[in-house]
Amino acid sequence: MQLLDANKLGALGAMIRDRTEASLRELSPSAAAVLSMLHFKPGLTTTELAEVVGVSQPTAVRLIDGLERQALIVRGSPEGRVTPLSLTETGHAQVREMQALRLAALDGLLSALQPDKRRHFASMLDEILAGATTSRAFARTTCRLCEHDLCGHEICPIGCRAAEIEREESER
Repeated sequence: MQLLDANKLGALGAMIRDRTEASLRELSPSAAAVLSMLHFKPGLTTTELAEVVGVSQPTAVRLIDGLERQALIVRGSPEGRVTPLSLTETGHAQVREMQALRLAALDGLLSALQPDKRRHFASMLDEILAGATTSRAFARTTCRLCEHDLCGHEICPIGCRAAEIEREESER
């Protein structure tokens, strides 16, 4: 029975991935993640973005070059050996549209649940997400497409668990 549950979860994951990728329109998942991260955390560097998005440094450079050619990203003034990146107004608008489409598509999946069952499901989601979190790096990578204004650091089960792990490690 547990494998059946795991199999169903995999099907849900495929539905989520398909709906999320459709909301990205012409962007690759990696490019969308770069834009989303810079929307919420301007000033990240190519190296930081490569780590969050899970691509190599050369791939991140190509991604950023392409997004810059589309006038979605601008490079700031170099600070030593690193250059902070930020979005243009067009880039911010693209992220807002992408987030709206993504959340509407995912909300559509949840609409099958009655309000009480949806609250229960949300509670179980929090438990699963927190239980799977292993580090701050994991949190950044997992939340790369999240709407950070909806799920701030004080309520995000992944961010809260990452902070708890950091506290535990600092106490050792």
